[in-house]
Amino acid sequence: MQNRTMIEPFRIKSVEPIKVTTREERVKYLEAAKLNVFLLKAEDVLLDWLTDSGTGAMSSAQWAAVMLGDESYAGAKSYYKLKETLADITGMEHFIPTHQGRAAEKVLFGAVCKNGDLIPNNCHFDTTRANLEFLEVEAVDLVIPEGLQPDAIHPFKGNIDLGRVEDLLKNNGDRIPFGMLTITNNTGGGQPVSMANIREYSQLLKKYGKPLIMDVCRFSENAMFIKMREPGYENKTIREICREMFGYADGATMSAKKDALVNIGGFIVLRNDQWLDKVREMLILFEGFLTYGGMAGRDMEAMAVGLEEGMDEDYLRYRLRTAEYLGEKLETMGIGFVKPTGGHAVYIDAKSVLPNMPIEQYPAWALSCALYIEGGIRGVEIGSVMFGKRLTDGTETYHSMELVRLAFPRRMYTQSHFDFAAEAIGEVKASADKIRGVRITRQAKFLRHFTAEFEWV
Repeated sequence: MQNRTMIEPFRIKSVEPIKVTTREERVKYLEAAKLNVFLLKAEDVLLDWLTDSGTGAMSSAQWAAVMLGDESYAGAKSYYKLKETLADITGMEHFIPTHQGRAAEKVLFGAVCKNGDLIPNNCHFDTTRANLEFLEVEAVDLVIPEGLQPDAIHPFKGNIDLGRVEDLLKNNGDRIPFGMLTITNNTGGGQPVSMANIREYSQLLKKYGKPLIMDVCRFSENAMFIKMREPGYENKTIREICREMFGYADGATMSAKKDALVNIGGFIVLRNDQWLDKVREMLILFEGFLTYGGMAGRDMEAMAVGLEEGMDEDYLRYRLRTAEYLGEKLETMGIGFVKPTGGHAVYIDAKSVLPNMPIEQYPAWALSCALYIEGGIRGVEIGSVMFGKRLTDGTETYHSMELVRLAFPRRMYTQSHFDFAAEAIGEVKASADKIRGVRITRQAKFLRHFTAEFEWV
C-alpha cells in the first residue's frame, strides 16, 4: 500500500459544473476586472485557487448537523455544543464566537491593544496586520531567516526567531501586550512551526510576563507536520499534538473557514478571564450576543463536526500530499516555489519565472494574471501589492518575496485538476518573455490588494 497512488479519502456525492472558457474570453474578463483576479466573477474561473478560506466542501455529516442548528438568540444549544468541542481540543474555558477570523482579530485587538503597541509574530497575514495597523499598532514579523528564502530546506520554516524576540522584549517590552504566532505560517508558504519552537516562545514570553496568542487557522495541518517531521511525535495522535500546542498558549484566534472545514465562522478562545469582559463588550458591539457572535446555530453545528473531521490523519496525510504532488511537477519544469511545500497551498516564486521583471512592475501580480489568462487558474499574489504600501511621499515599499499562492479548497479538486494546472503553469513559464508587468492605478489605504485597479506596463 505504501507505494501505491494516494487516493482521495472520500467519495463525491454531489458535483458542481465548471464553466470552461477560452483564452480570448479570459483576456476580456481580466481587462474588465482591472487586472485584479479578486474582481473576477467566480463563474469565469476554471480552477479557483484564490484561497482555501471557506471554499471547501462540507461532508454529509456536516450537512446533517446543519439541520440541528438552534437559532435562538441567547443560550442556543449549538453554542454549547461547539464550546464543549473547543474545550476538548484546546483545553481553554472561554469561547467567543465570531463570523470569521478577521472579526476575531478586530474584537480581540480592539479590547487589548492601544495606539503605539507592538506585536511580535512569526509573520502576520494580511488581515491580522491590517487590523493592528488600523489601531496604529506596529506588527513585527520575526520569522527565522530560512522562512524568507524560498529555496531553503528546513522542516519548520514557520518558526519564530527567538533571539530577535528576546531583543524586542528587552528593548520594547512596555509596548508589547502579548506575543502572537501563526500556525501554519501563511505568509511564508504555509510553513509549519515546531512544537519545540512553540514551547520555547511561550516560555520566553512568560519570562517577561507576556501572554501568547496563536492564530490557529490551520492548526490541524501544523499538527500533522509535527507528527511527520518532529522526533518524539511520530506515535502521538493529532488530537494529542493539538492539545499540547494549545497548552502553551493563553488564547487563540481562528478563521474556522480553514481547518474547521466550514464556509463561514471564527472564534476566540481564552485560557483565563483577564480580558474576558472587554472582549465580550467588543463582541456585542460589533458581532452579536455572547452565544452566537456572528454565526448562525447551523454554522456552529457544522463547525463542531468539521473540527473533528479536520483532525483525521488519513485526510491530513492526503491534504499535505496534494501540495507536495504539485510541487514535484513544478520541480521537473524548473519552476521555483517555497520548499518544502506547505500544508494548504503551493507558493510559486515569481522571480524564478520572471527574473528580469523590475520589482516596481509587481512580478507576482503579473504572474497571477498570466496564470488566469493561460489556464483559467485564479491564485493570489503574496508579494509587494499585498504587503507593500504607497507612502505619503509617493514612494513604494516592497516585500522581501514575490510569491503566487495557489491555495487548495478542501475536498474539492481531484488529481486531474492538479495535472491540468501543472501543464498550464508549464506553458506560462515557456512564454514568460511575453508576460507584461503592471502598475497600480487605484488603491485603498488598507488591504489594497482586494480592490486595487491596475493597467499593463
